[in-house]
Amino acid sequence: MENKVRALFQRYEGFFNRALHGDVDLEELASLYSAEFVGAGPAGVRTGKNDDQFRGAMAQGYDHYRAVGTKEMRIRNIRLSAIDELHCVAHVAWVGTYIRKERPDATIAFDVHYLVQMLNGEPRVFGWVSGDEQALLKRHGIV
Repeated sequence: MENKVRALFQRYEGFFNRALHGDVDLEELASLYSAEFVGAGPAGVRTGKNDDQFRGAMAQGYDHYRAVGTKEMRIRNIRLSAIDELHCVAHVAWVGTYIRKERPDATIAFDVHYLVQMLNGEPRVFGWVSGDEQALLKRHGIV
């Protein structure tokens, strides 16, 4: 499971960076997620389905990342916590590079904790827990 989950996030990192340059493959994005999922953050908990509405929301999200000057997103580290033989939490340490007007680029480190399930031998994200991204961007003068 560990190698497959790590490969999933390497794919996600590649997708994220291609999307930052305008190459958004929504079918590839959808393939990283389970049919239904849950997300938690400072605004609360939400559930969703891997459908056209999800793909549209993700496309808008990448538009937003480009608009605020996100230049690159890289994984610093992945630590896995097994739950059982089919489930784990992937603690992913990201570092983002952001263009700031009339100032040097900003590099911001943050973590997201993803719930991952092995389904038919392949890993899929079925949930995540993240911090307050907007507050972090504001603190660094991005937004």
